[in-house]
Amino acid sequence: MKIMSNEMLVVSYRNALKSGENKEWAKFLKKEIEKRNLKPTIKS
Repeated sequence: MKIMSNEMLVVSYRNALKSGENKEWAKFLKKEIEKRNLKPTIKS
């Protein structure tokens, strides 16, 4: 996998969830987000 910035990682994760096509990719991205202690949720 290409190294991504934190912002790109979160955006990729959100897009993977929206498309719903590649569940494995979304799981992988989520693990990487958790490693970096990021929060992929949208703030209100």
